[in-house]
Amino acid sequence: MSTPTASRRRRPTKDDGPRASLRQLLPFIFEHKRVLVAVAVLSILAAGATLAQPLLVGQVIERVQTNVPLGNLVWVLVALVIVGSLVSGIQHFLLQRTGTAVVFSSRRRLIAQLLHLPVQEYDARRTGDLVSRVGTDTTLLYAVLTQGLADSIGSVLIFAGAVIAMLIIDPVLLVLILIVVGLSVAVVGVLSGRIRQATTAQQERVGELASGVERAVGSIRTIRAAGASGREESAIEYTARRAYESGVQVAKASAFVVPIAGIALQLSLLVVLGVGGFRVASGAISIAQLVTFVMFLFFLVQPLGSFFGAITSVNQALGALGRIQEILDLPTETACDAEVATSIRATDTGIVGVDTAIEFRDVHFAYPQSVVAARQRSETEAAALLAEVHADATVDVDRDSERTGDVLRGVSFRVPRGARVAIVGPSGAGKSTTLALIERFYDPTEGAILVDGVDVRTVDRARLRAQLGYVEQDAPTLAGTIGDNLRLASPEASDAACERVLRAVNLGEVLERSPLGLDAPVGEAGVMLSGGERQRLAIARALLAAPPVLLLDESTSSLDGLNEQRMREAIDAVAAGRTLIVIAHRLSTVVDSDLIIVLDRGEVIGRGTHAELVETVPLYRDLARHQLLV
Repeated sequence: MSTPTASRRRRPTKDDGPRASLRQLLPFIFEHKRVLVAVAVLSILAAGATLAQPLLVGQVIERVQTNVPLGNLVWVLVALVIVGSLVSGIQHFLLQRTGTAVVFSSRRRLIAQLLHLPVQEYDARRTGDLVSRVGTDTTLLYAVLTQGLADSIGSVLIFAGAVIAMLIIDPVLLVLILIVVGLSVAVVGVLSGRIRQATTAQQERVGELASGVERAVGSIRTIRAAGASGREESAIEYTARRAYESGVQVAKASAFVVPIAGIALQLSLLVVLGVGGFRVASGAISIAQLVTFVMFLFFLVQPLGSFFGAITSVNQALGALGRIQEILDLPTETACDAEVATSIRATDTGIVGVDTAIEFRDVHFAYPQSVVAARQRSETEAAALLAEVHADATVDVDRDSERTGDVLRGVSFRVPRGARVAIVGPSGAGKSTTLALIERFYDPTEGAILVDGVDVRTVDRARLRAQLGYVEQDAPTLAGTIGDNLRLASPEASDAACERVLRAVNLGEVLERSPLGLDAPVGEAGVMLSGGERQRLAIARALLAAPPVLLLDESTSSLDGLNEQRMREAIDAVAAGRTLIVIAHRLSTVVDSDLIIVLDRGEVIGRGTHAELVETVPLYRDLARHQLLV
């Protein structure tokens, strides 16, 4: 199937994206309820000082008309203005600080959640989008307090006070004003929903942009070497334009809200001047009362404008909060463990012999549909994006990627305690998946995996992983220092122990390159180290922890012959008395293993020593022949 044009690509609809309710926003705000109580008290003081001013102005006018001395009225009026300004300043500071605290607390909760999600969630989501939720989305919560709540608390009090005062002065004028105000509120209510939808779409596009930038920057050397900088720039620019267009939609919806308060004020003022002038002429109210009414009109419409702005801020925040809440609502590994362990404990898995460290019992595994769907979506969107950027391009999407069959099919084997076991087979046979299941990055679809006779699904993942040393294929090097990377699993390791394990894997020269030694930086993703050095550093990290079980996935694939030999010697030294499971494509590294398990298409097709497998398993014999081992 091909995707010849951009028109085939699915466009976001108004229902796309997660949404949050105001009730979900309140817990973030109520974490700071003490400060909010203080702000409420200050708002009452500020509102009282503001509402008293028109009354004093009215008295001043009446005294001037009747030639009565003003006394201290003017000074009281000035004092009210100063007090109101000072209180507003203090209120502003408290809300700014609280707004920053709300962003911090939301980021802290989101980070804690992100770092404890099941691995399948990371496989199903884009890294850049997750980062965007921590950075960009949480920032919008700041506006709820600084632009929303700050205005709305005082605005409600001033609005209510102004309505009561205007009702006392002239109910007829008040009814006319409320008609105008009611119409403006109805219009804003309609627009608020559009603002939330547009904001949600905008944040989704910003997440896509962050993902695109993260992808390009993380692979910049490959992109440069392939001469693909221009194409990547076009693709990211297209994503940025989509974010821009979504932002314009937010601006359009918000732009209608801003002038509504001004229109309401102008219409209300015209009504008051016209009808009010007629009522003054008829003797229904005095000039002083009309002036006071006009001042209260400004105090009524001004909070209304602030309230409209608050609606915009809150709706934007709710759009972002929906994306935040989507992550917070996901179950963590711990929550998943509690449910799985309960069901597994009710089933008798049996006990293995004391000589068995790890056992697979009829294990079937297929990746969750969310991961498969994410992979399909990524491939489809990439093809459609290329077609949109290059209008003349015709891109075929590989539909073979939609196959969702089991990666492992009835895999059973035992790993004796203290043995060295190798798992070999062609690419895609399911070798790396077996180690991922032992580490509980995923759980089997069917069957059971036992460590020391206990189903791993009944064991706390942290306790399980503390017993395992895992070096994944293409193990990443973390930005930081050599020491930071080594102590990732052994934070209390001494400098001497770190240097000893580095020299054991032939990384002594790395220490000698810089006078900083273990404190020497490795660069982003270990860019200051070679591929082989990064691999040896990952192995050194596992060797330093020296757990009972070592899992090595293609751990020597980037090493030359000399370093491979040094590595094997280091592993031999630390593996004495420990269980070792190695995945390897180069059979020369595992021919002396106690047990070799051959996987093909997710099934075990042979097990035994090198000599036995050469005689009994045609696939293994072919692999050995191609590598000149027979």
